[in-house]
Amino acid sequence: MSGFSLSDLERVVAERANASPDQSWTAKLFAAGQNKAAKKLGEEAVETVIAAISNDRKNLTDEAADLLYHLLVVLKIADIPLSDVFAELERRTGQSGLQEKASRPQS
Repeated sequence: MSGFSLSDLERVVAERANASPDQSWTAKLFAAGQNKAAKKLGEEAVETVIAAISNDRKNLTDEAADLLYHLLVVLKIADIPLSDVFAELERRTGQSGLQEKASRPQS
């Protein structure tokens, strides 16, 4: 198994965000702004769902990688560090998913 982590990917996204948009897809997304990056995240989410439903392991792996990458881009544009997301996940592990969901404000 690789030693590559989401934290490593977060660092790569941060570094590439400062590159020229002519040289980096990440920089191009940053230059286009949050709406474009979020739209791309949504597209990747749909593609991931389709791959999962199709039971296509290779495509699901590829789409999951795209989804995680685009999520980190959206988080970086919003200036939300991955550590904040990890902290929220850690907070939620103190109770069952059903209890956590029930505790959310109703909208």
